[in-house]
Amino acid sequence: MTNMGRTDRYLRLAFAVALAVALFMLPIEGNMALQIIMVAVGAVMALSSAAGYCPLYSLIGVKTVKA
Repeated sequence: MTNMGRTDRYLRLAFAVALAVALFMLPIEGNMALQIIMVAVGAVMALSSAAGYCPLYSLIGVKTVKA
């Protein structure tokens, strides 16, 4: 069961990759909480993109997939 369209999935994946690149390229020293948040958000975005399913979309009744 998917509730995300192709464009939505690609945008989420691009955002996850951008977070990963930022995490490794930008000097975020001494702020471990920010690093953990970036990893968590990136992982959720990548996993929902791969699965094509967003639990939040289900809760609010949104579908970006074309019928």
